[in-house]
Amino acid sequence: MYRFLLTPRWWAINVFVLLSIPFCLFMGSWQLGRFEDRVDTHQARQERSEARSGDRARPAARPLEELLPLTEETVGERARATGRYDTGREFLVPGRRIDDREGFYVLTMLRTGDGPALPVVRGWLPGAADPARVPAPPGGEVTVTGAVQAPETQSSRGVSAGGALPDGQLGIISAATLVNMVPYEVRDVWITVERPREPMAAVPPVAPAGAGLDLKAFQNLGYTAQWFVFAGFVIFMWYRLFRREAETAHDLALGLPPEPGPGSEPEPGPGGDSAPGPGDEVLARLDGRTPPGP
Repeated sequence: MYRFLLTPRWWAINVFVLLSIPFCLFMGSWQLGRFEDRVDTHQARQERSEARSGDRARPAARPLEELLPLTEETVGERARATGRYDTGREFLVPGRRIDDREGFYVLTMLRTGDGPALPVVRGWLPGAADPARVPAPPGGEVTVTGAVQAPETQSSRGVSAGGALPDGQLGIISAATLVNMVPYEVRDVWITVERPREPMAAVPPVAPAGAGLDLKAFQNLGYTAQWFVFAGFVIFMWYRLFRREAETAHDLALGLPPEPGPGSEPEPGPGGDSAPGPGDEVLARLDGRTPPGP
């Protein structure tokens, strides 16, 4: 009764099913793994943040070179760098919020010898960006200690880079933005000073884009369910086709004709013509002919 499974049509169906189900399960497991990785990263970041803000002693600041290149684990770590502030290369970053108050960052370039300069956010001030309110950077050689941050992008949290900005202001903190504003190379990281000068406030470190429980993390979870649903749908459709084919084969084995479809022709009469209907008798009387018998 199941010999139809050996037909070329069913060979193609079975091969498709055998390939589709493992593929859907693999993609669903991969998306689930991506979600779990983001959850683990979020939890580890929270634990490190609680350790820094708790009563336990904070870890000692490490030289910046030891933390490069940055990873999700090293973003936000305490780093230190020594150099001289370039007082003629100071920029304001407007549209930045801290504690639901809008203000601006104060960014000054730190020249660290012959290597690339380091962008340093010396602090945050509330209100509109105004260079007259910014305290002057310290002169001479200084050692900066703070949280090392990844370069920003247009999708980074808190960035509002729409429209042109006045001279001396920038919307995104990154080497790609600063390289056109300073005459020297720039490191593609930046540091937020832990203890800024009054009246500036310290800028809290932020998680890098794509880390933690953001919208993309829950998209991974949704894709996980989607791929598993696809696998179940493939099994359901295969079973439905198999059951219909098996019922048809069973009816044929018992000598039962298959049920006519919605567009099938009517069954022919004993003489090979279609069986007469009520309309045939009416047409015969109108023509003066004898209506056909049953």
